[in-house]
Amino acid sequence: MKNATITLHINGEEYKLEVAVNRTLLEVLRDQLGMTETKYGCGTGECGACTVLVDDRAINSCLALAATMDGKRITTAAGFAHFGELNHIQQAFNDEAAIQCGYCTPGMIVKTASLLAKNPDPTEHEIRHALEGNICRCTGYEKIVKAVQKAARTAPGRAVKADTACQEVAQ
Repeated sequence: MKNATITLHINGEEYKLEVAVNRTLLEVLRDQLGMTETKYGCGTGECGACTVLVDDRAINSCLALAATMDGKRITTAAGFAHFGELNHIQQAFNDEAAIQCGYCTPGMIVKTASLLAKNPDPTEHEIRHALEGNICRCTGYEKIVKAVQKAARTAPGRAVKADTACQEVAQ
């Protein structure tokens, strides 16, 4: 099998790797690098469990060949935590009990980050539309939608804006 030498920037760390040209990004993340937070679900891009950000765009890592990712910046769900602390999206999923078996959660968190980067104040319809392609077999999506709404409300910078608005009203 032919191999390729690539460099990936994953969760802020640089990795120089030799990968078989037919291996997917998901296989390299999980099997070669031991980053098991990205889940193998269907292997056909139908369930979204393997969703990661590549240069800030959400993709199904089971459908992307790792050899084509040379030089790309990749963020997995674990990449959102800082020094062991959950970020606001992860905390919102925890607070709203949007995690049951947890298998879909990494993909849901990555997809939520992608949504909120483009649309920091999504409607419920926009949230449900954005999460299409990420399947949860446990929660029925109500708690997940509430978690995304909470993540939008608690995003860094939102509290500052609310404080500023309160000060403006008080004056």
